[in-house]
Amino acid sequence: MSDPTQTARRKVLVIGAATLAGGALTACGGGGDGGSAATGEPNGAATPPPGSAPADAPSAGGAAAGTKSIAKAADVPVGGGKVLKEEKLVVTQPTAGSFRCFTAVCPHQGCLVSKVADNTINCACHNSEFKATDGSKISGPATKGLAEKKITVSADGSITLA
Repeated sequence: MSDPTQTARRKVLVIGAATLAGGALTACGGGGDGGSAATGEPNGAATPPPGSAPADAPSAGGAAAGTKSIAKAADVPVGGGKVLKEEKLVVTQPTAGSFRCFTAVCPHQGCLVSKVADNTINCACHNSEFKATDGSKISGPATKGLAEKKITVSADGSITLA
C-alpha cells in the first residue's frame, strides 16, 4: 500500500512541473494565438504570479504595464537613433517626428547593433548596416534586415510598444 504523504508529494511535484512548463511556453510565445511577450500581449490564459500587477493595472508611471515607456522621443536624435540594450530594441527617427523601432539583434550572428548615425543602424561585430527608415539590409554579412516592432508615440513624447 502506498504512503499518503508520498502520494500527496508526487501530486504537488507533478502540478508544479506542469505549471512551470506552461509558464515557460507562455513566456516564449508558444501559445500560437498571436500574442507576444515582447509587446506585453497575453498568450493564452496565463495567470500572473502572486504579488504581481495585472497587465492592465497602472504602473508607477501611470501607463498600463503592457505599455511601459521604452524611450522618450526627445532622446532619439533626428537622423539617428537610440539602442535599448536591455530591451534588445533600436528606436530611430529618420525624419523629424517620424519614429521607427526594430529588433537590435543583428540577423547575422546575434550581436546587438551598436549605434545609429546618418540614418544607418550599424552592427560593430561584423559591420552589417541597416536602413533606419525600414530596417532593411544595406551592407555586410547579414542576409536580411532587422525585424520591425510596432510603436506608438504619445503626446508627452513617451514611446511604447504597440
